[in-house]
Amino acid sequence: MTVDAVPALKAAVQERIARDRARLIALSERIHAHPETGWQEHRAAAWLGEELTAAGFDVTVGAFGLPTAVHATSGRGARRVGLVAEYDALPGLGHACGHNLIAASSVGAARALGAVADELDLTVELYGTPAEEGGGGKIEMLERGAFAGLDLAMMAHPAPRDVAEAQPFAVAHSHIAYDGVSAHAGTYPDRGVNANDAFVIAQVAIGLLRQQLPAGTRVHGIQTVGGEAPNAIPARTEGRWYVRAENLAELAALEERVRRCFEAGAIASGTRLTITPESKPYSEFRTDGAALAAYVANATALGRVFVPDGEDMPMRRASTDMGNVSQLVPAIHPYVGVGPTTASNHQPEFAAACIGPGAEAMVIDAATALAWTAVDVFRT
Repeated sequence: MTVDAVPALKAAVQERIARDRARLIALSERIHAHPETGWQEHRAAAWLGEELTAAGFDVTVGAFGLPTAVHATSGRGARRVGLVAEYDALPGLGHACGHNLIAASSVGAARALGAVADELDLTVELYGTPAEEGGGGKIEMLERGAFAGLDLAMMAHPAPRDVAEAQPFAVAHSHIAYDGVSAHAGTYPDRGVNANDAFVIAQVAIGLLRQQLPAGTRVHGIQTVGGEAPNAIPARTEGRWYVRAENLAELAALEERVRRCFEAGAIASGTRLTITPESKPYSEFRTDGAALAAYVANATALGRVFVPDGEDMPMRRASTDMGNVSQLVPAIHPYVGVGPTTASNHQPEFAAACIGPGAEAMVIDAATALAWTAVDVFRT
């Protein structure tokens, strides 16, 4: 394909996305209105399958042995591009991370590229990935052969403002449980072993540990079970905790230090501790520089304005299992603003910002910029 053909292909892609605008917005709003948490995204997965089947893709819902994963392909080219869609919601917060917008923009880019796949010698693939919010859906898919051999994997994530390069923390997700012995707190306290005390001690130890932790680390979590009644010594307490670091190597060392804090709670209280990983660790991100440069140029051409160099944008540090994909194949994960909004991800106000004019513009601009990026990367 000659360089002269690129503008025509980009025009065709943009026209296709413009024609699809109403159905892409409808898909986004439908997912937003029916939030499903990790591994439960049955409706969202089915809706993605319907949109891609209508565009002539070969679609598998329940791909790679996972009921809410989707794999769809179009074209028979020698080069393979993967558009990655997320659609899981947050417990209690709905789509406060905007995964409804990720799903719609990736579907839009995939449908548009499918229409020009032959001209680019492309096979276009859409990967619908469940359980990004702590469940490691992409890691489970990787272990079943997903993404292998892709020449480029792409997705765009909603944020308060546009940021080009993802720089996420590596993260480990753990379920914590302490088991003790219940007893009447007023009459037989000496017969109890207080599992809630164990959690208190562990959290105090973690709070003190934070004083000595490097800047590029995070330790945070919640207690999900704290007892049943104030007059009964809790026999079991549970919680969910995340540990984040700059990369997997630093994460492993930090996890050991945090583990000792939880062990201190068990030792001091006399309870039994159980730590269960909720997924395999999420990796740091490896960005494909050439693809990212193309994305920035294309998004800028659409009128997108990126956070200036040197200005902090915390959302770029958010952990993602897309990092694990980036360790296997070239990948980009830019952030696209849904503004104007003063809210940030994982706030109820951000969920509200993920529908409406700003969110609609994000879907169309992200779909177009991603598709144009594929045209630039695969034009020769």
